[in-house]
Amino acid sequence: MVIWRKRRNRIRISRYGFISLFDIFSFFITVFFVGSLLLLFGAAVVFLDFHEFRAIFQSVDLRFALRLSLITSTISAILAVFVSVPVSYVLSRFDFPGRTILDTFVDIPIVLPPLVFGLCLLVFFRTPLGQFIENTGFRFVYQPAGIVLAQFFIIAPYAVRTVKASFDSMNTRIEDVARTLGYSRAGVFLKVTLPMVRNGIVAGGVIAWAVAIGLFGPMMVFVGTTRQRTEVLATSIYLELSVGHIQSALAIALILIVLSVVLLVTFKKFSRSKVPIGE
Repeated sequence: MVIWRKRRNRIRISRYGFISLFDIFSFFITVFFVGSLLLLFGAAVVFLDFHEFRAIFQSVDLRFALRLSLITSTISAILAVFVSVPVSYVLSRFDFPGRTILDTFVDIPIVLPPLVFGLCLLVFFRTPLGQFIENTGFRFVYQPAGIVLAQFFIIAPYAVRTVKASFDSMNTRIEDVARTLGYSRAGVFLKVTLPMVRNGIVAGGVIAWAVAIGLFGPMMVFVGTTRQRTEVLATSIYLELSVGHIQSALAIALILIVLSVVLLVTFKKFSRSKVPIGE
């Protein structure tokens, strides 16, 4: 039998120990927030006609959008992780003039609306340098390659912040000890540092991928929404809503939700076996 006894601002549960009123308040806010999300997603599921959901997979256009979304998001996430590791290492391990300014510029894509970056990319490729790049055969404007480029610039800062947090939390004494044992700086980085921040790198890739697959604004401005050419899932939702196909838009949104949930659950299961960061 569980016995509750009020003592000052605490409530004693004989089996589980002390729970403060602040703990109860925190649990209430947590349940309220998660419950609100479940209500939103649940409303979409209840409203959805599952015949329409099955019909989505029979549409050639939407199958193309799904395939293009998966391919471009994966490529841009890999590129973001590749760039985020050295950038995070520099920002975490080195102190130099202008470091704060450099760190601030890395964060700009996070705080700006993604639509702004789509506009900046479009304007850049109208400059002489941008025209030169296009004329050499690297075409991005209204091309599938432009999807990867737009996604990369938006998601890379998310990967940098996540990976940098792992570098910052690592005990640098471990690296110092490795160097006293004869390892070069590159050897320490490859054989000591990288394995210890592995989960942070994976987390950065997961977050980057999840952000990339849901991007909408820069796609509309920079690459357009041409069917079977530059259409991705996020822009498919807009196209379906623009012609009044709410059920189709909901079905595509549900696909995005399922993809995100599966990816995050897989990552959380993988990250249970954590590499110790050091004392």
